[in-house]
Amino acid sequence: MTLDALFPFQLARFAVVGALAALAAACTPTVAVEAPKEPITINLNVKLDADVRLRVEEQAEDDVETKPIF
Repeated sequence: MTLDALFPFQLARFAVVGALAALAAACTPTVAVEAPKEPITINLNVKLDADVRLRVEEQAEDDVETKPIF
């Protein structure tokens, strides 16, 4: 075989190796850690609302016991 006859085989081998390398590079996982664009907000109104309701309920019970309605 001459060099001209080996060239297509070398080209095919190069193409296969290149395709395998591209496939292997495409399969690598990528993990990106970013800070959020907006600030994180924590809503504490639920606990405050529950605390206010508990105090009002306790005060109402005390008022019913000490001050007759009728």
